[in-house]
Amino acid sequence: MIRLANKSDIPEILEMTGACAQHMISNGIYQWNEHYPSEKAFVKDIDRGELYVLVMDEKIIGSIVISTLMDEEYVPIEWLTPNGNSVYIHRLGVHPREQGKGCAQQMMQFAEEYARNQNFVSVRLDTFSQNKRNQRFYEKRGFQRLGDIFFPKQSEHPFHCYELVL
Repeated sequence: MIRLANKSDIPEILEMTGACAQHMISNGIYQWNEHYPSEKAFVKDIDRGELYVLVMDEKIIGSIVISTLMDEEYVPIEWLTPNGNSVYIHRLGVHPREQGKGCAQQMMQFAEEYARNQNFVSVRLDTFSQNKRNQRFYEKRGFQRLGDIFFPKQSEHPFHCYELVL
């Protein structure tokens, strides 16, 4: 079941994203760390009503942010659609013990259906250039790679921006 997150979910979300960070680091992917994603970011996501969690057997096993806010880092990207009517995906994560079971697919399907139902024209996101698995995941879903942005506090490597026109 996918539902909106609430503040009482934050400790469990942080445990899940911490496990994701450790798993990525152990695989040489320095995308998430002890500073990102943060409790502060999740509180803001919840306050805006944009953080969703995937719950199985009463445990949070995944999370996804579906936002209408465009980060300033995205401004230089030449998007396929005009700005102003897109959703942005952030902080998609699935607990490592649940990976490979279609959970990320389920959350992305939810996000894409949400965007269609709300009459958005596209779904936009970024993914770490060193995370080839994520790149294949989004490309198989029909996302087109458009350009690169940088988050210096996270990595010296770029993040690839993607868009799916609905």
